[in-house]
Amino acid sequence: MRLLIWILIGYILYLMFRKTRAKVEERKKVVPEEETYLDPVCGVYVSEGDAVIGRHEGKRIYFCSKECLEKYRVRLESGNS
Repeated sequence: MRLLIWILIGYILYLMFRKTRAKVEERKKVVPEEETYLDPVCGVYVSEGDAVIGRHEGKRIYFCSKECLEKYRVRLESGNS
């Protein structure tokens, strides 16, 4: 009878260990962070998914809003005039 109790206790401890180990392994899975870009107008970092994307000389430029994109375009036009 004692042997049966020890086997049962051992099995329960094994299950607890296995469950704890699975949680630790799950935490180790790192979700890659989304790359961020600096808005050249206001200096805010914005992710590609949230950004308003403009182009200048074939290069993509990321903005936090359409307002910043428009300010950037005005700066370019006034700088070229």
